[in-house]
Amino acid sequence: MTNELDIFVGNTTLIDEDVYRLWLDGYSVSDAVGLRVRSGILEQTGATAGVLQSDTMDHYRTFHMLERLLHTPPKLLHQLVFQIPPSRQALLIERYYAFDEAFVREVLGKKLSKGTKKDLDDISTKTGVTLKSCRRQFDNFKRVFKVVEEMRGSLAGNIQQHFLLSDRLARDYAAVVFFANNRFETGKKKLQYLTFGDLAFCAELMIQNWTPGAVGEQPPDPPPYSQVDDMDVDLDKEFLQDLKELKVLVADKDLLDLHKSLVCTALRGKLSVFPEMEANFKNLSRGLVNIASKLTHTKDVRDLFVDLVEKFIEPCRSDRWPLNDVRLFLNQYSASVHSLDGFRHQALWDRYMVTLRSCLLRMYHD
Repeated sequence: MTNELDIFVGNTTLIDEDVYRLWLDGYSVSDAVGLRVRSGILEQTGATAGVLQSDTMDHYRTFHMLERLLHTPPKLLHQLVFQIPPSRQALLIERYYAFDEAFVREVLGKKLSKGTKKDLDDISTKTGVTLKSCRRQFDNFKRVFKVVEEMRGSLAGNIQQHFLLSDRLARDYAAVVFFANNRFETGKKKLQYLTFGDLAFCAELMIQNWTPGAVGEQPPDPPPYSQVDDMDVDLDKEFLQDLKELKVLVADKDLLDLHKSLVCTALRGKLSVFPEMEANFKNLSRGLVNIASKLTHTKDVRDLFVDLVEKFIEPCRSDRWPLNDVRLFLNQYSASVHSLDGFRHQALWDRYMVTLRSCLLRMYHD
């Protein structure tokens, strides 16, 4: 009796997306095989358990060999060992650098150091993300941070260029880098309701408006990187210093009263919480302006989100402000300053409040 065996030989590296996902999620070969069996793949393909074991091991070996290239994505594009179509290369890179929001929320704002890495066991237990996956994601954050922290120009653009990520993922990584660099406090209990999306939204606004790169402060002949602020990673120190000038809005009684009068006149009959707003206007205004005036101190920068919750969001929640009333108030509060005679810092005020207003509206969950 003659046995026939069909053999196909090719040089294209086959990537099974489901197995790749299991590998990225940190499952061992045996666990991955078990999950594949439970998915019904043996019945679907008619394969044996032994063939499935060998197939899974083969994919895992390929992924391990590819991993060193994924650490520097441009190398994956230019290597000749693995013949992988461009669309598959993009998928490998994007999924390798994707992260679990539950994980990133735990490390956001923390220093990307060995000390934080020691906490990954606890974070894995808390989030349900496997320890191996936590380590991969943490190492990715650290790797991206190290590559772009000294670069000038667009933070998201630099990340996209050097790691070949999609625009959305590059901007998410920019938020992670920005938070890690400025060490914003995000872990306190009163901030736990904020999602990564909420905080990344605020980071993007601060990068756009509060960094030296936001206003094009690029010297014609820039000194070495170590002697200048990184365009999109650091907050603009001169801007933060200038924010002290805004304190006149609450320190000058006449300006404070006039500002209140303008806002109340514009919003009378439009807010369901008008009496509460009128009664609490000065405290809310002092809170918003004092946050600005203290941002020259490192601790106050770190506590920015804590202060926004304590000085504005919690008082409004306590008085049961609906989100639309918060929006109307902040819009009018910001715009009315332009009608204050004698106030000389309109551009500075707008640069501050455009970001703060949008962040507060994103952070306010009524």
